[in-house]
Amino acid sequence: MTGGDESSVRMRCAQLAPVIGDLAGNAERIEREIARAVAEGVELLVLPELATSGYALSTEEARAAARRPDDAMFSRWAGMLGERLTVVLGFCEAGEEPGEEVATVYNSALILTPGTAPVAYRKLHLWDTEKLVFTPGSAPAPVVETPFGGLGVCICYDLEFPEMPRSLALRGADVIAVPTNWPLLAHPAGEHAPEVVQAMAAARASGVAIACCDRAGEERGIAWTEGTCIVGTDGWIAAEAGSGGGPARADATIPLPAERRSISTRNHLFADRAPRHYDPRLTA
Repeated sequence: MTGGDESSVRMRCAQLAPVIGDLAGNAERIEREIARAVAEGVELLVLPELATSGYALSTEEARAAARRPDDAMFSRWAGMLGERLTVVLGFCEAGEEPGEEVATVYNSALILTPGTAPVAYRKLHLWDTEKLVFTPGSAPAPVVETPFGGLGVCICYDLEFPEMPRSLALRGADVIAVPTNWPLLAHPAGEHAPEVVQAMAAARASGVAIACCDRAGEERGIAWTEGTCIVGTDGWIAAEAGSGGGPARADATIPLPAERRSISTRNHLFADRAPRHYDPRLTA
């Protein structure tokens, strides 16, 4: 936290529609969103999973699209942030093998924060055909310090493991950014998509704000949920981008009260935990 009894953070999720093979066009769209966010005083901008490349990639396409965190494009974007904007975006990350040919690729998120080196996180939990293309990460999801407080990051399917958002909150995250591509699943009329429900539950369980940025459009026969949402520390949705079939934005200013984890005069979300009585497999 940045001090005082309460602070807030102005968040935006930009629900874009990346195009496979159009690396220059994808980069141009991302750059426009960064410039707009800076101009409009946004403090946290979240973009979709694999925003630089598109999602339904073949192995060859992923290798061609892969970039390292020190790529000149990312350095240029980092130079656009001003003093307060933090950006989290999904990208196809090249492994660290020597030479020009990329052999290993990761489904990664890049965190760009003013005045610090970019931080990359490699998705731990790969969904379905991702396992045919990407290598899972081997390091915990990060919590980084930003001008508005602690920022945790995970990617899409990661959020469906309750241990992920809980561990980020316990390690100091005030906000969790979740670049995602949620394939459209059937759900009862009038109900939120199940992934949105999970984000709401995770936010409420740990008193942490969660910004999930889905993607728009259709890609190689995959329809997307377009479930972009910003969830407050109370677990209620503060903003949604909607499912109109094209790019859209969700904007919300989320309060981060200092006492959000004290939920009654006698109850605290973290202090009331009894981990010694939980199944040891939860931390195995």
